[in-house]
Amino acid sequence: MSLILYTRHGCHLCEDFEQELRRLQQEFPFDVEIRDIDARPEWRAAYNEQVPLLLADSEEIARYFLDLERLRRYLGYG
Repeated sequence: MSLILYTRHGCHLCEDFEQELRRLQQEFPFDVEIRDIDARPEWRAAYNEQVPLLLADSEEIARYFLDLERLRRYLGYG
């Protein structure tokens, strides 16, 4: 299963969120693509005030803080 995490350089919430995801990858098999919203104008326009934002396809899994229960349900472990 593949997830997308929208982040921004210098965002401490984003860094914490990514670290939590990396720890969870050791327990649950999933891929995560990290996207810096400032890399593309369309990402910045869409997600500027919403990072960190975790999506699976177009479904929002978590915003600002990791929703562990929702992520587990999505991955089929909850």
